Amino acid sequence: MNHSSAKTTRHIRLDQRSLLETIAAWLLALIWILPLLYALWAAFHPGEFSTRFVLDAPLTLENFYAAWNAAPFPIYYLNTILLVAIILGLQLVLCTLAAYAFARYEFAGRNILFSLVLVQLMVMPEILIVRNYQTVSSLGFVDTLFGIGLPYFASAFAIFLLRQTFKTIPGELVEAAQMEGASTLQILRHVFIPLAKPTYLAFALVSISHHWNNFLWPLVVSNSVESRPLTVGLQVFSSSDQGIDWSIITAATLLTAAPLLIGFLLFQRQFVQSFMRAGIK
Repeated sequence: MNHSSAKTTRHIRLDQRSLLETIAAWLLALIWILPLLYALWAAFHPGEFSTRFVLDAPLTLENFYAAWNAAPFPIYYLNTILLVAIILGLQLVLCTLAAYAFARYEFAGRNILFSLVLVQLMVMPEILIVRNYQTVSSLGFVDTLFGIGLPYFASAFAIFLLRQTFKTIPGELVEAAQMEGASTLQILRHVFIPLAKPTYLAFALVSISHHWNNFLWPLVVSNSVESRPLTVGLQVFSSSDQGIDWSIITAATLLTAAPLLIGFLLFQRQFVQSFMRAGIK
């Protein structure tokens, strides 16, 4: 009886703990989603209802029309898409080559160089803004998309992830490819890259999300509409000299965040699975 009673008590405690964890998770989710819910409410209702939560308030799309026509959002969208594509493309090429070298080749100072790469993960980007701006300015890339993306082309995070993945690929596959006469680049293309697809997808999701939302560095480097991404364009649009209309501002915010939100809702399963498959070994 005593053993049965102790076992029952343990199950009750586990159930209570599980219930508390579930409640805490729902509370955190609610706190996280509240700003988005407010943005949805204000964007789809007239300005007088932006702070009045009336269930029968009329719905409208006028806020989106006003926001779209008040700023050159098509140019901002094009700049952001090009910027994200340029950064991701060069990151994948450069980081793949670097990770392959660190994972498969023995050379003097390899561990020291890799340690220096990892140091980049510990340095906040904001610390390097002045030095990066001086470098970009000396190269003549201020107020260009290439200048905005230049500091991010070599990602220590991507090199680390890909190196860890490449190190898990069996050497027998490399030896088999070499026996077939494959060159180094052919081995990389046909053996390593296909087996690292989950890692590439995981990093691509992180890179796209980060650089789509990046604000401070593009704000420093971009000076004109021709190079201004969405985040900086939204800040200019919502500045005080434009007047404050929360309904229009929230509509512009949703226009900025909509591609990422839609992408996450459509591919959330692949999003989670890519990180699970790209687990660091």
